[in-house]
Formats: sequence, C-alpha cells, structure tokens
Amino acid sequence: MTEIYVDADACPVREEVYRVAGRLGLQVHLVSNGSRPFRPPGLPNVAMITVPDGADVADDWIAERVTAADVCVTSDIPLASRCLAKGARAVAPSGHVWTKDNIGSALAGRAVAEHLRSVGAQTRGPAPMDKSAKSKFLSALDAAVVAARRTST
Repeated sequence: MTEIYVDADACPVREEVYRVAGRLGLQVHLVSNGSRPFRPPGLPNVAMITVPDGADVADDWIAERVTAADVCVTSDIPLASRCLAKGARAVAPSGHVWTKDNIGSALAGRAVAEHLRSVGAQTRGPAPMDKSAKSKFLSALDAAVVAARRTST
C-alpha cells in the first residue's frame, strides 16, 4: 500500500499533503528531529515521527523505510536520490518531481553550491511558496501517488 513520507522540519506543504492523503486514504509519516516544532494535525492517518538530533537522522529513517510503492516529499536532494534508488517517487515542495534522469545534475548542482558557500559566495535559497507553487505541488503529488499506487498493485 502506498504511503507518503515527509521530510517535515522545514516542509511548507504539510497541509497540502494531509489533504491529498485524506482524500486518497493514505498513511503519512511526518519525520522530524523537532528542530522546527510544528503542531500535530490530529489526523488518524498521520504519524508524527521524532528522530534524535543529528545530521541526516530523519533522512536515514525515511530512506530505511520507503519502498517502491511510496512517495517522499522532500527538498533534500540526497534524500530524494536515496528514495529514487529504492524505486520510490520523490517530489519537492515546489512541485519539482525528482527522477532518475534529473537527480544526477541536481546532486552536481548542489555540490557546486556547497563549494561556493564554503568560499563565501552567496547562493539563493528556495523561492517563496505562493498559490501557484502550492498548486504545482498538489498536481505533482497526485501524479506521484497515482504512479506509486500502480507499483503497489
């Protein structure tokens, strides 16, 4: 059965995930180390998973459990890559769909940006979320869930 895993600490589209999961009857796992507290939604299909503090602990929790029948919501490119390697779908909060065809260049771009920051250069962060970005995310999440459900049957 398809489940949705959310890299939840800084996720700006949790409410949208709840709506899609509720409509489709899917389990959601909100994985967080608690560094950016948020209110539990109080929904029976949403599990709050708090992992210990540490680099990549939440990512490791997700990557160990996600399957080819699942979808991961994350803006973390290495986590998206790990999920894709297991056959799962990965969608960024911006609505960008990570695929085996685009993840390599994304990882390379991330490495370049890390290098630039290490030498003092300014790099841009994610674009602010507006209505059109949330709409794009909803469409991408719906498509990813439909594809994942085909895998699980």
